[in-house]
Amino acid sequence: MKTNNSFGVLFYLKMQKQKDGAAPVSVRISVDSVRAEISLKQRVQIDKWNKDKEAVLMNDQFSKDLNLHINQVRARIFEIYRGMQLDKCLITAEAIKNSFLGRDEKEHTLLGIIQYHNDTMKDTLAWGTAKNYYTTQKYVIEFLKVKLKTSDMYLRELNYKFLIDFDVFLRNHVPGENQKPCTNNTVMKHIERFRKIITMAIKNEWLKTDPFMKFKPTFIKKDRGFLTEEELEAIETKQIENASLRAVRDMFVFSCYTGLAFIDAYNLKPENLSKGIDGRLWITIYRQKTDGKSQIPLLPKAVEILEAYKDHPKVKQHGTLLPMLTNQRFNSYLKEIADITCVTKNLTHHLARHTFATTVCLQNGISLEVTAGMMGHASTRTTQIYARILPKRISSEMEVLIEKFNTRKTNSLGFVREAQ
Repeated sequence: MKTNNSFGVLFYLKMQKQKDGAAPVSVRISVDSVRAEISLKQRVQIDKWNKDKEAVLMNDQFSKDLNLHINQVRARIFEIYRGMQLDKCLITAEAIKNSFLGRDEKEHTLLGIIQYHNDTMKDTLAWGTAKNYYTTQKYVIEFLKVKLKTSDMYLRELNYKFLIDFDVFLRNHVPGENQKPCTNNTVMKHIERFRKIITMAIKNEWLKTDPFMKFKPTFIKKDRGFLTEEELEAIETKQIENASLRAVRDMFVFSCYTGLAFIDAYNLKPENLSKGIDGRLWITIYRQKTDGKSQIPLLPKAVEILEAYKDHPKVKQHGTLLPMLTNQRFNSYLKEIADITCVTKNLTHHLARHTFATTVCLQNGISLEVTAGMMGHASTRTTQIYARILPKRISSEMEVLIEKFNTRKTNSLGFVREAQ
């Protein structure tokens, strides 16, 4: 842990609270440009205070006692700082202040439990999920520094106001140049991850009161993007001369017909292929993100793509079924594919998963339960996100209803009865 901090102690008059020509004496502790203040509970005439010497100019007994007290406070603060250096403790202005005031030095800090969570969970969370927790951690650190003017805080200090202020901070924070502030749902995701960390602290009995008790995260429901049949066909049938672009197109289409997430398609190996009870090829995997089991009968187009790339050099080198690229490069190529196929939607690999659920399965009458099983969802509640009422589905089901009505006779009251 870092111990070579910038450190300073300054005694001064708090001029904002001056009254009748006198102001209270305070000491400011600074660590790495972050400050904490302690009031000495004494007032001094402003014209009797020596700013350079940080002492009272008068020679009366009150002034002598106050100057002695100032020296003792300074010595004690330096003693605490040196002790923290020797013990390799977390050194912050707030920690020094709390130690001086006799508060428990062994209490858990907010950043300490966030770091504990991330260190503990890094081997059980998928990298994409773990990376999101690191981003949330970064925002908490920035919030503490910018808004609360501290480098850390004790866990017991966490309250409802902290959550409200953190929410506002995230909504107004601009991550960098040419970047937009977080959307509502992105803010809620950070709050949701932060809540999981705090819940862990409560379960470990490090925090007695849940600050989230009155805080209600609100997500805005959004339609998941997907390709229509016409858009999927335009991408499938486009003649692409560039071999790299063509391979990315084919791998994207493969996921449109299997619903595999990027990381699962990336790791797909021959042992994930087997013959199902119908004699056809099936993919059986445990999703990296959730460890949920996916069993997917392969549609002819998916089989065709696997066959086309079985002798690809990257496939042979890595022992995989597809010559996948990194996610960033893959999505970069997809932008080019969108341009040449005149598809105006934002093509990303994850759009293929949405397309499989909506256009390939649900639109063609595959039940919610079967679709959930193929996608590796633990509950159909997750799959329901994709269960749109699409015109084609409405039309096909209404055709069945119309056909039923055509086989019946209607009486004069408008009721229907079966034809005799």
